[in-house]
Amino acid sequence: MSLRVNVGFAAVATLALAGGAYYWLHGRPNQPPTAIASETPRTITRPAATESSSAPPAQPEVTAKAQPEPSLAAAPKKDPATTSVLPLRPGEILDFTADVAKVSSVATLRLQTAEKRNFQGKSAWHLQAFAHTQNPLRMVFQLDDQFDSYSDASNLASLQYELHLNERGQKVDSIQRMTTTGHEPASRNASQTIVLPGTRDPLGMMQYLRAVDWSKTSQVHGPVYDGHKLYDVRASLAGTSQNVTVPAGDFSTTKIDLRVFADGAEMQDARFSLYLAGDATRTPVLLEAVLPWTTARVGLKSKQ
Repeated sequence: MSLRVNVGFAAVATLALAGGAYYWLHGRPNQPPTAIASETPRTITRPAATESSSAPPAQPEVTAKAQPEPSLAAAPKKDPATTSVLPLRPGEILDFTADVAKVSSVATLRLQTAEKRNFQGKSAWHLQAFAHTQNPLRMVFQLDDQFDSYSDASNLASLQYELHLNERGQKVDSIQRMTTTGHEPASRNASQTIVLPGTRDPLGMMQYLRAVDWSKTSQVHGPVYDGHKLYDVRASLAGTSQNVTVPAGDFSTTKIDLRVFADGAEMQDARFSLYLAGDATRTPVLLEAVLPWTTARVGLKSKQ
């Protein structure tokens, strides 16, 4: 298996379960983060991200530019497609194992609902993800990443998104405060990122898909910011009562197909399917990814 396959899969298989957009973040590590807002173009720069590597760290620059297409319309505060109660539980831990092609257990992913708390005067969920590569992949691509999301408790719109990355000895710490105006309060070590109202980060998007009542709607979409760029993620119902087998057992699931758009064009070289348990918790059970050079499967191993 080539290094290109290893690197691409590590980024996707361990991170795509949180929304899919992480793949594109890792594919463009040296570009400045860009968010899109439906306002007059303007730029905000804050010294938020720090990197430690052999190369000089790039200063984060957060840009807002004119709205390019109607598909990135602001998400409503109350989404009629969602259930009245989010299927989230403080302390929930979901452990996954990732396979690529015919190689099993090359990476692990933990999704954790840490707590529900007050964040800058708003009720928010603190969501976390921890990704690690395993041997033999770890011998050529060491990855130990942590992601933190503070998402609005009412609609899971992102309030703050943090990336703490350690990949092949290169470390990056970035804390980005989401804002639609540029005037939301932020800590001294956070940058302000202008986004559309209702924008979610990948962790918030994952939990949002659990909140959708798929018996009443067949498609939802909205802006997702991955810490680098804004995308339009469109999720559509692909089937119900889909039987899947993962390390945690056999599940009857609802299958959701995910399509990712950037700058108005669909990403043609990557496809994702998410399987949610067919019960009240709608636990993410399996994510399948078809990539230009391989396929990946991220399956639930245990739930606490």
